[in-house]
Amino acid sequence: MNMDQLVEQITNQVMQKISNATEEKGNAGVSGATAAGSASPYNSSLVTGAQLARMIDHTLLKPDSTKEQIVNLCKEAVEYNFATVCVNPCWVALAAKELAGSNVGVTTVIGFPLGSTSTFVKAAETRDAIAAGATEIDMVINIGALRSGDYEVVKKDIEGVVLAANGQAVVKVIIETGYLTEEEKKKACMLSKMAGADFVKTSTGFGPGCATPEDIKLMREAVGPDMGVKASACVRDLDTARKMVQAGATRIGASSGKEIVKGETGTGY
Repeated sequence: MNMDQLVEQITNQVMQKISNATEEKGNAGVSGATAAGSASPYNSSLVTGAQLARMIDHTLLKPDSTKEQIVNLCKEAVEYNFATVCVNPCWVALAAKELAGSNVGVTTVIGFPLGSTSTFVKAAETRDAIAAGATEIDMVINIGALRSGDYEVVKKDIEGVVLAANGQAVVKVIIETGYLTEEEKKKACMLSKMAGADFVKTSTGFGPGCATPEDIKLMREAVGPDMGVKASACVRDLDTARKMVQAGATRIGASSGKEIVKGETGTGY
Protein backbone atom coordinates (compact mmCIF):
# COMPACT_ATOMS: atom_id res chain seq x y z
CA MET A 1 0.00 0.00 0.00
CA ASN A 2 1.47 3.36 -1.01
CA MET A 3 1.31 6.54 1.06
CA ASP A 4 -1.67 8.01 -0.83
CA GLN A 5 -3.70 4.85 -0.20
CA LEU A 6 -2.67 4.71 3.46
CA VAL A 7 -3.65 8.32 4.11
CA GLU A 8 -6.94 7.82 2.29
CA GLN A 9 -7.71 4.70 4.33
CA ILE A 10 -6.93 6.39 7.65
CA THR A 11 -8.92 9.48 6.70
CA ASN A 12 -11.94 7.37 5.79
CA GLN A 13 -11.71 5.51 9.10
CA VAL A 14 -11.50 8.79 11.02
CA MET A 15 -14.46 10.28 9.17
CA GLN A 16 -16.52 7.17 9.89
CA LYS A 17 -15.74 7.57 13.58
CA ILE A 18 -16.72 11.24 13.39
CA SER A 19 -19.99 10.31 11.73
CA ASN A 20 -20.71 7.68 14.37
CA ALA A 21 -19.86 10.10 17.18
CA THR A 22 -22.15 12.73 15.70
CA GLU A 23 -25.02 10.24 15.48
CA GLU A 24 -24.46 9.12 19.07
CA LYS A 25 -24.36 12.71 20.23
CA GLY A 26 -27.59 13.48 18.42
CA ASN A 27 -29.29 10.38 19.80
CA ALA A 28 -28.27 11.37 23.31
CA GLY A 29 -29.68 14.86 22.85
CA VAL A 30 -26.32 16.48 23.44
CA SER A 31 -25.79 19.89 21.86
CA GLY A 32 -22.79 22.20 21.57
CA ALA A 33 -19.46 22.15 19.83
CA THR A 34 -17.45 19.99 22.24
CA ALA A 35 -15.48 17.51 20.15
CA ALA A 36 -15.33 13.83 20.93
CA GLY A 37 -12.04 13.14 22.65
CA SER A 38 -11.44 16.77 23.56
CA ALA A 39 -8.59 17.00 26.02
CA SER A 40 -9.80 20.24 27.61
CA PRO A 41 -9.64 19.98 31.42
CA TYR A 42 -12.33 22.63 31.96
CA ASN A 43 -16.02 23.28 31.41
CA SER A 44 -15.29 25.71 28.58
CA SER A 45 -18.42 27.81 29.14
CA LEU A 46 -17.19 28.57 32.67
CA VAL A 47 -13.42 28.66 32.14
CA THR A 48 -11.87 31.78 33.62
CA GLY A 49 -9.18 33.98 32.17
CA ALA A 50 -6.76 32.79 34.83
CA GLN A 51 -7.37 29.17 33.86
CA LEU A 52 -6.91 30.00 30.19
CA ALA A 53 -3.58 31.69 30.88
CA ARG A 54 -1.78 28.35 31.14
CA MET A 55 -3.12 27.47 27.68
CA ILE A 56 -1.81 30.62 25.99
CA ASP A 57 1.35 31.05 23.92
CA HIS A 58 1.96 34.80 24.36
CA THR A 59 2.95 35.73 20.83
CA LEU A 60 5.04 38.40 19.11
CA LEU A 61 6.14 37.47 15.59
CA LYS A 62 6.18 40.82 13.83
CA PRO A 63 9.33 41.28 11.76
CA ASP A 64 9.96 44.73 13.25
CA SER A 65 9.80 43.55 16.87
CA THR A 66 12.48 45.11 19.06
CA LYS A 67 14.58 43.75 21.91
CA GLU A 68 12.65 45.92 24.34
CA GLN A 69 9.35 44.46 23.13
CA ILE A 70 10.59 40.89 23.51
CA VAL A 71 11.78 41.59 27.05
CA ASN A 72 8.40 43.11 27.85
CA LEU A 73 6.64 40.10 26.31
CA CYS A 74 8.56 37.83 28.67
CA LYS A 75 7.73 39.96 31.69
CA GLU A 76 4.05 39.83 30.79
CA ALA A 77 4.23 36.07 30.34
CA VAL A 78 5.60 35.64 33.85
CA GLU A 79 3.11 38.12 35.32
CA TYR A 80 0.09 36.41 33.75
CA ASN A 81 1.48 32.86 34.02
CA PHE A 82 1.21 32.04 30.31
CA ALA A 83 2.32 28.66 28.99
CA THR A 84 5.04 30.07 26.72
CA VAL A 85 6.13 33.08 24.76
CA CYS A 86 6.18 32.58 20.98
CA VAL A 87 8.95 34.51 19.25
CA ASN A 88 10.97 34.41 16.05
CA PRO A 89 14.16 32.29 16.15
CA CYS A 90 16.48 35.28 16.47
CA TRP A 91 14.92 36.11 19.85
CA VAL A 92 14.96 32.63 21.39
CA ALA A 93 18.20 33.06 23.36
CA LEU A 94 17.02 36.40 24.78
CA ALA A 95 13.62 34.98 25.74
CA ALA A 96 15.22 31.93 27.36
CA LYS A 97 17.48 34.22 29.39
CA GLU A 98 14.59 36.44 30.47
CA LEU A 99 12.44 33.46 31.46
CA ALA A 100 15.13 31.48 33.27
CA GLY A 101 13.80 30.17 36.58
CA SER A 102 10.16 30.69 35.62
CA ASN A 103 7.60 28.11 34.50
CA VAL A 104 7.07 29.87 31.17
CA GLY A 105 8.48 28.06 28.13
CA VAL A 106 9.86 29.39 24.86
CA THR A 107 8.11 28.60 21.59
CA THR A 108 9.66 29.49 18.25
CA VAL A 109 8.59 29.10 14.64
CA ILE A 110 10.25 26.98 11.96
CA GLY A 111 9.87 27.30 8.19
CA PHE A 112 7.84 30.38 8.98
CA PRO A 113 5.54 31.67 7.60
CA LEU A 114 5.37 29.89 4.22
CA GLY A 115 6.51 26.35 5.04
CA SER A 116 8.42 26.28 1.77
CA THR A 117 11.97 25.78 2.98
CA SER A 118 13.56 22.35 2.63
CA THR A 119 13.31 19.69 5.31
CA PHE A 120 17.08 19.98 5.84
CA VAL A 121 16.72 23.67 6.63
CA LYS A 122 13.73 23.11 8.92
CA ALA A 123 15.64 20.44 10.84
CA ALA A 124 18.70 22.71 11.14
CA GLU A 125 16.50 25.56 12.36
CA THR A 126 14.98 23.23 14.94
CA ARG A 127 18.32 22.07 16.33
CA ASP A 128 19.62 25.63 16.45
CA ALA A 129 16.48 26.87 18.24
CA ILE A 130 16.64 24.12 20.86
CA ALA A 131 20.32 24.82 21.46
CA ALA A 132 19.38 28.48 22.04
CA GLY A 133 16.72 27.53 24.60
CA ALA A 134 13.49 26.78 22.74
CA THR A 135 11.19 24.33 24.51
CA GLU A 136 8.46 24.19 21.84
CA ILE A 137 8.69 24.21 18.04
CA ASP A 138 5.87 25.44 15.78
CA MET A 139 6.71 24.31 12.25
CA VAL A 140 4.82 25.19 9.08
CA ILE A 141 3.74 22.25 6.96
CA ASN A 142 4.79 22.00 3.30
CA ILE A 143 1.52 23.45 2.04
CA GLY A 144 2.31 23.08 -1.64
CA ALA A 145 3.23 19.42 -1.29
CA LEU A 146 0.03 18.72 0.64
CA ARG A 147 -2.13 20.41 -1.99
CA SER A 148 -0.27 18.48 -4.70
CA GLY A 149 -1.10 15.19 -3.01
CA ASP A 150 2.56 14.45 -2.23
CA TYR A 151 1.78 12.97 1.18
CA GLU A 152 5.06 11.14 1.64
CA VAL A 153 6.90 14.46 1.17
CA VAL A 154 4.67 16.12 3.76
CA LYS A 155 5.08 13.31 6.28
CA LYS A 156 8.87 13.17 5.90
CA ASP A 157 9.08 16.94 6.25
CA ILE A 158 7.31 16.77 9.61
CA GLU A 159 9.33 13.72 10.65
CA GLY A 160 12.52 15.64 9.91
CA VAL A 161 11.59 18.25 12.50
CA VAL A 162 10.35 15.66 15.01
CA LEU A 163 13.65 13.78 14.71
CA ALA A 164 15.65 17.00 15.01
CA ALA A 165 13.73 17.90 18.16
CA ASN A 166 14.64 14.47 19.51
CA GLY A 167 12.22 14.69 22.42
CA GLN A 168 13.84 17.89 23.69
CA ALA A 169 10.97 20.12 22.55
CA VAL A 170 7.27 19.83 21.84
CA VAL A 171 6.55 19.88 18.08
CA LYS A 172 3.45 21.62 16.76
CA VAL A 173 2.53 21.43 13.08
CA ILE A 174 0.94 24.54 11.55
CA ILE A 175 -1.33 23.30 8.77
CA GLU A 176 -2.45 26.82 7.67
CA THR A 177 -6.16 26.03 7.43
CA GLY A 178 -6.98 29.11 5.35
CA TYR A 179 -5.35 27.54 2.30
CA LEU A 180 -6.91 24.09 2.66
CA THR A 181 -10.11 22.27 1.86
CA GLU A 182 -11.74 20.24 4.62
CA GLU A 183 -10.35 17.05 3.12
CA GLU A 184 -6.85 18.56 3.02
CA LYS A 185 -7.17 19.67 6.65
CA LYS A 186 -8.03 16.10 7.67
CA LYS A 187 -5.11 14.69 5.70
CA ALA A 188 -2.73 17.26 7.20
CA CYS A 189 -3.81 16.26 10.69
CA MET A 190 -3.41 12.56 9.99
CA LEU A 191 0.04 13.05 8.46
CA SER A 192 1.10 15.10 11.50
CA LYS A 193 -0.05 12.32 13.79
CA MET A 194 1.66 9.64 11.71
CA ALA A 195 4.90 11.66 11.76
CA GLY A 196 4.97 11.79 15.56
CA ALA A 197 4.14 15.45 16.17
CA ASP A 198 2.67 16.55 19.50
CA PHE A 199 0.19 19.17 18.26
CA VAL A 200 -1.59 20.39 15.18
CA LYS A 201 -2.12 24.14 14.87
CA THR A 202 -4.50 26.13 12.70
CA SER A 203 -2.58 29.11 11.35
CA THR A 204 0.51 31.26 11.19
CA GLY A 205 -1.48 34.47 11.39
CA PHE A 206 0.25 35.58 8.19
CA GLY A 207 -1.96 33.54 5.86
CA PRO A 208 -5.65 33.88 4.99
CA GLY A 209 -8.48 33.42 7.44
CA CYS A 210 -8.73 32.92 11.18
CA ALA A 211 -8.92 30.04 13.60
CA THR A 212 -12.54 28.88 13.86
CA PRO A 213 -14.35 26.53 16.23
CA GLU A 214 -15.34 24.46 13.20
CA ASP A 215 -11.72 23.89 12.21
CA ILE A 216 -10.72 23.12 15.79
CA LYS A 217 -13.53 20.56 16.05
CA LEU A 218 -12.46 18.94 12.77
CA MET A 219 -8.81 18.83 13.87
CA ARG A 220 -9.63 17.43 17.31
CA GLU A 221 -11.76 14.70 15.83
CA ALA A 222 -9.07 13.88 13.27
CA VAL A 223 -6.20 13.48 15.76
CA GLY A 224 -8.17 12.08 18.69
CA PRO A 225 -7.64 12.83 22.39
CA ASP A 226 -3.91 12.21 22.66
CA MET A 227 -2.56 15.11 20.56
CA GLY A 228 -2.73 18.80 21.31
CA VAL A 229 -4.69 21.21 19.12
CA LYS A 230 -3.65 24.86 18.99
CA ALA A 231 -5.94 27.66 17.83
CA SER A 232 -4.06 30.63 16.39
CA ALA A 233 -5.09 33.78 14.52
CA CYS A 234 -7.90 36.13 15.53
CA VAL A 235 -8.34 34.82 19.08
CA ARG A 236 -8.53 38.21 20.80
CA ASP A 237 -11.06 37.90 23.62
CA LEU A 238 -12.22 35.54 26.35
CA ASP A 239 -15.44 34.51 24.59
CA THR A 240 -13.58 33.46 21.43
CA ALA A 241 -10.97 31.60 23.48
CA ARG A 242 -13.71 29.74 25.34
CA LYS A 243 -15.28 28.68 22.04
CA MET A 244 -11.93 27.31 20.88
CA VAL A 245 -11.53 25.31 24.08
CA GLN A 246 -15.10 24.05 23.80
CA ALA A 247 -14.35 22.85 20.27
CA GLY A 248 -11.28 20.92 21.46
CA ALA A 249 -8.31 23.31 21.64
CA THR A 250 -5.73 22.73 24.33
CA ARG A 251 -3.53 25.70 23.43
CA ILE A 252 -4.22 29.24 22.21
CA GLY A 253 -1.72 31.29 20.20
CA ALA A 254 -2.41 34.99 20.64
CA SER A 255 -0.79 38.38 20.94
CA SER A 256 -3.85 39.45 22.95
CA GLY A 257 -3.15 37.17 25.89
CA LYS A 258 -3.43 39.95 28.46
CA GLU A 259 -6.78 41.06 27.10
CA ILE A 260 -8.11 37.49 27.02
CA VAL A 261 -7.15 36.90 30.65
CA LYS A 262 -8.63 40.24 31.74
CA GLY A 263 -11.88 39.75 29.84
CA GLU A 264 -11.10 42.54 27.39
CA THR A 265 -10.72 42.60 23.61
CA GLY A 266 -7.33 42.85 21.92
CA THR A 267 -6.40 43.99 18.42
CA GLY A 268 -3.38 41.88 17.54
CA TYR A 269 -2.54 38.46 16.06
